[in-house]
Amino acid sequence: MTPTHFTFSAAFTLGLMGLTFHRTHLLSALLCLEGMMLSLFIAMSLWTLQINATNLCTPPMILLAFSACEASAGLALLVATARTHGTDRLRSLNLLQC
Repeated sequence: MTPTHFTFSAAFTLGLMGLTFHRTHLLSALLCLEGMMLSLFIAMSLWTLQINATNLCTPPMILLAFSACEASAGLALLVATARTHGTDRLRSLNLLQC
């Protein structure tokens, strides 16, 4: 495993561990998801540069577009949650309550 692959694998794993173990606030969960998406985008971009394939340049751009959509939806959910519940703590959210 090259140092580059190790770096992006470690970044993705750290984001996944942060999402798994530190789920107290919605904002921290969203930041962990964004870190995971950023490491995937950079890894895919470097992979297409290493194999010199110009036809594989679109998947990183599609991933980046989906990441931006995910970030905007997460921010909208964060604002809506903070307005209705007064906090972004995940323990205070109850899915059975309307």
